Amino acid sequence: MYLSIRDAMVSGGEFSSPAAGFKHLGVSAVEIELQNDFSVFSMESLERVVLGSDEDAKAYRGHLANLRIEPCCFLTACDWSAGEQEDNIRWVARAVELADLLGMPSIRIDSAMTRERELPFGERVAIFADGLSAVLERTAGSKVTLGIENHGYQGNNLAFLLNVFQRVNSLRLGSTMDTGNFYWRGYPLSEVYGILKILAPYARHTHLKNIRYPECVREDIREAGWKYGVYVAPLDEGDIQHAEVIQILAEAGYAGDICIEDESLGHYDTPEARIAVLERDVAHVRNLLNGQS
Repeated sequence: MYLSIRDAMVSGGEFSSPAAGFKHLGVSAVEIELQNDFSVFSMESLERVVLGSDEDAKAYRGHLANLRIEPCCFLTACDWSAGEQEDNIRWVARAVELADLLGMPSIRIDSAMTRERELPFGERVAIFADGLSAVLERTAGSKVTLGIENHGYQGNNLAFLLNVFQRVNSLRLGSTMDTGNFYWRGYPLSEVYGILKILAPYARHTHLKNIRYPECVREDIREAGWKYGVYVAPLDEGDIQHAEVIQILAEAGYAGDICIEDESLGHYDTPEARIAVLERDVAHVRNLLNGQS
């Protein structure tokens, strides 16, 4: 396993550029947000570069190499319950092709759908699974894996994720295992570890975040997102013990990246304070990974 970080973590004005942020933190492996127009941060600034062709993607890979940035994943978002299914399939398939050109092992797939509370469970599973099956078929020559994030109301339902995995039945499909989102969804803390243990064999990519709830509610079943903005915390301050999560992943045979996604940064008013939190996050994850070596 190795350390990575989302580009969003260093693009809030803390550094002169994302590339400067990665250099300061000493992290080279980066998850890059791919927007719907196939644009990405230039990394030398917050200006966006459109990967409109294979040549653009190859040039961008060289540009990242010059900046000592190793792209490890695209963060993608596609609402499978909206628009034409063919358009969604085509877009995600192209994201896979671009990931291949950049040497990325995986892309993150968003599990949230605008109609997720409206459509029956079986129909949602079929829409999602059949769309991703089509993507995998169209990119059959690729080794890039698709990691569905346990995100939002639907994605933090383990039954939904497992049914999609079983229906697709491909080693190229698995999870972007977010360590904080099941806790966000309202599951008691002790149950979160049990859920992550079931999900870990499917892990293809990860997001690390944490939440520090009052002790009196940690084992309660809570409303989804209950006071998340109040209690979201740096990685080393929250209730989730990531040493245990890393051990769960190691026992499942996971060897991919451990990606920092600290959503507590909004609690800190100054760039200096946010940088200090990121420095702590990086040191914390490095210590955990060193414990596995």
